[in-house]
Amino acid sequence: MRELRRKCGYSQEDMISFGFSARHWQQIEAGRPITVSTLLRICEVFEITMSKLVRGLDKGIYEQLDVHLAPRRRRRRT
Repeated sequence: MRELRRKCGYSQEDMISFGFSARHWQQIEAGRPITVSTLLRICEVFEITMSKLVRGLDKGIYEQLDVHLAPRRRRRRT
């Protein structure tokens, strides 16, 4: 988010004029979870589609899930 904001030439203070509090925007840039409603507002401000904004964020997540969700083998009793 920080990179996108800077690329568009906005400061964190500028984000206040779009309806974000300074603290909320700082939390967004810090990677805190956001609602879909907030995500849509961000897309509107930066005139970007949601798919373009979130593209690549799931990179590697499926491999991590495979490791955690893989069925465990039972140990044989001897």
